[in-house]
Amino acid sequence: MPASAAFPVGDDLPDFDAVVAALGRIGPHLATTPVVRSPAFDAACGRRVYLKCENLQHGGAFKFRGALNALLQRPAAERVSAVATHSSGNHGTALALAARALGLRCQVVMPEDASRTKLQAVRDAGAEVRLCAPGLAAREAALARWLEESPAHLVHPFDDARVIAGQGTAALELLCEVPALEVVAVPVGGGGLLAGTALAVRGAQPGCQVIGAEPALADDAFRSFQKGRREALSGSPATLADGLRGSIGARNFTLMLRLVDAMVTVSEPQIVAAMRLTLQHFRMLIEPSSAVAVAAALQGSLGAPGQHVGIVVSGGNLDLLQCPFLAGPSSAAEARA
Repeated sequence: MPASAAFPVGDDLPDFDAVVAALGRIGPHLATTPVVRSPAFDAACGRRVYLKCENLQHGGAFKFRGALNALLQRPAAERVSAVATHSSGNHGTALALAARALGLRCQVVMPEDASRTKLQAVRDAGAEVRLCAPGLAAREAALARWLEESPAHLVHPFDDARVIAGQGTAALELLCEVPALEVVAVPVGGGGLLAGTALAVRGAQPGCQVIGAEPALADDAFRSFQKGRREALSGSPATLADGLRGSIGARNFTLMLRLVDAMVTVSEPQIVAAMRLTLQHFRMLIEPSSAVAVAAALQGSLGAPGQHVGIVVSGGNLDLLQCPFLAGPSSAAEARA
């Protein structure tokens, strides 16, 4: 029986076949991101850990996958020349890059507390940006007003079946390269990566566990998973993981309850420690949102000792002001001054 038939998810939700189709559709346009290991990091975790480096994807994050998959499936009858979304940063950059490649304009609403690095990246990718108050409700309201003024094709950052299927292609590639994985873990914000990953894993490796990781300061998906009902975040949580400050989407929540095995949380000091150890052992500086799943591995929350664990490193778009140890001279001339 095909995996998609074994795990039906309803007409309004993507399935495993949608993830496979998405990879065929967007694969030729993706950067080939490596899977890396470190014996020293394995020892620190007590597991064999494989990192799928989506920090090296176009736009510096996995988000390019879902954005491009969505735009390549725009309704044929649609005549708008622009696309629009709201974003804390990475999805906005991804959508702008995909839109530019297809000759479309891009409109992105971002919160005023967005990372300066991510804000500049969205603009550099060609998007027109409007700022709004922090929080998901403010972002959605600002986008709705903009769409009334200037109609555009809406691509939601996470609660969109096309986006979910596209995000799942990262895990599908990971499983193709490392089929022996017993656990796959991802960070969770709006839940697009988690939902897509769950579809990919259930279809390609049904016995593998799927685990989502969240900051303890933004734990709506964790609470939603425990209670069986969607729990929203209020305002903009003070976590360093700025990409994970959104509440889990409706489609994503449904797929989480059906297909995900566990949700875990990590503290802010654990996020920082995971960033430092990833830099030390893998020579990669990743953003705090990516470090959440890495921190879960380091605290022993992903699988059992000795198991093979895969982690999707979701992005590397980091505001260097969040790394005080990098705040020295920026050039040799400054160093000599």
